[in-house]
Amino acid sequence: MAFKLNKTLYRTVIIASFIAVNALIISGIGSAWVFLNTGADRTSMLHLEVPMDEVYRPEIAWSNVDNPGRPIEEQTLGEITNDYLNAWHVRNIAFKKNDYYGIKDFYTDSARVRLYDNIDLNLKNNNWYKRTTLKHNGAIDFYSVDGTMVVFKDHNVVEYQEIYTGEELLYKEKDTTSYHVMMLLEDGFWRIRHLKEIENSRDTTTLAARNIDAELKKIENLKGINYYPKDTPWDTFGKRFDATVINDDFKIIHDMGLNGIRIFVQYEDFGKSTVKKDKIALLKKVLDLAEENKLDVILTLFDFYGDYDVSNWTLTNRHAEAIVHAVKDHPALLAWDLKNEPDLDLASRGRERVIGWLEQMMENIKLWDRNHPVTIGWSSPEAAVELVDQVDFVSYHYYRELSDFNKTYDILKKKALNKPIMLQEYGLSSYGGIWNFYRGSDKRQAEYYAEIQPLLLKKNIPFVAWTLYDFSEVPTAVVGKLPWRKSKQYHFGFLTKRGKKKAAYEHFALQK
Repeated sequence: MAFKLNKTLYRTVIIASFIAVNALIISGIGSAWVFLNTGADRTSMLHLEVPMDEVYRPEIAWSNVDNPGRPIEEQTLGEITNDYLNAWHVRNIAFKKNDYYGIKDFYTDSARVRLYDNIDLNLKNNNWYKRTTLKHNGAIDFYSVDGTMVVFKDHNVVEYQEIYTGEELLYKEKDTTSYHVMMLLEDGFWRIRHLKEIENSRDTTTLAARNIDAELKKIENLKGINYYPKDTPWDTFGKRFDATVINDDFKIIHDMGLNGIRIFVQYEDFGKSTVKKDKIALLKKVLDLAEENKLDVILTLFDFYGDYDVSNWTLTNRHAEAIVHAVKDHPALLAWDLKNEPDLDLASRGRERVIGWLEQMMENIKLWDRNHPVTIGWSSPEAAVELVDQVDFVSYHYYRELSDFNKTYDILKKKALNKPIMLQEYGLSSYGGIWNFYRGSDKRQAEYYAEIQPLLLKKNIPFVAWTLYDFSEVPTAVVGKLPWRKSKQYHFGFLTKRGKKKAAYEHFALQK
């Protein structure tokens, strides 16, 4: 009896194994069939953990796609564009890491030799590069009849690189170079066969003159407030967005006799390099409400952004470009503020990195929008001398004792190259708890504004105070977890959390 049971069990195991093996074989054949019919994943060939459009997105435009071979299909041009930019990205990574990895995926055998030689030389000299391209201008010369070869010129490629020995930055440079390019279709992918520098073409683009005088005049007469809704501070465009609340707040601001606001766009919240359409719609709604209430808007970009690395410049450029083009013609827009308090990142991120990012971003925004001034919201009057020759007006923040205000302002004015100077943030918290040694109060806050407001009006200093409401919530990301820093942030408003006027309101509002 036991023998028959063992024999039956043995047969069952054999049959089950046979079925399992066949199932695996069929599954494998199915997977192979799917692979052969869909093609390999281009992202996987890059050896990257994230999609291409999240790591490298330079601007590229094709000015000519006519050629003597065969008409180039839109889909094919898209594939050539993707693989060409992928090749540049892989090259940038290779020179940053001094590693061959990934080069063979986007360069033919002969084209790899020069890249490998350069990497070997860098390793020998302990050099490495941070590189990126910001703009490409392609023009097709030839596309073969069999669809396996394309030849084109890439005119006036805007390139930026930093050269290091070990961890020491030797120098940085921005250059414009043109290339003659040949790409071959191999195994379903376009690879660079030939990339040779050629003479740059003459740029015949005519830019309209910048027209910012009217806006600068408004800047000189701005009397405004930094704005967040009281129940959603630092999250104006989030899930709790309420146009009715914002409109009511804007009416309050207008009734205070003010003519402007400063609002903030956060890089990640808006979708980073691929800006979300729904966020743009909400931003336009806020601008519409500001216009209805006769408020001009300073729009601060890149709040809570702190990377600045060259490798990510194309991503931040696409982010800014999308927002600028979406709202640059809105009548409520007054000016662009590139970044809130970037000087606080100088020590941790490196001065060269931060300033380099600001310079190229300012250049781009001035190019995209010829009709609005650009500034940077520095955290102190001392920091505001940075890039004073490039900003259209100078902006700084001041949260110190008022005894030094006149002195620091006068020093900055001498260095401001006769440009308008805006006090873009200032104020005093009414918090009077243990973390402020019980010194704060509504009365002390009112005395602060009773002193500074007449001074600002007498000197004709445009101002944007912080802020309309006391807040119920303050995100840790704003000021950290330390209670002596965070507690103050709840009580900078002219109105309580319930909308009641605090004593400071009477000294700040220009109309009662």
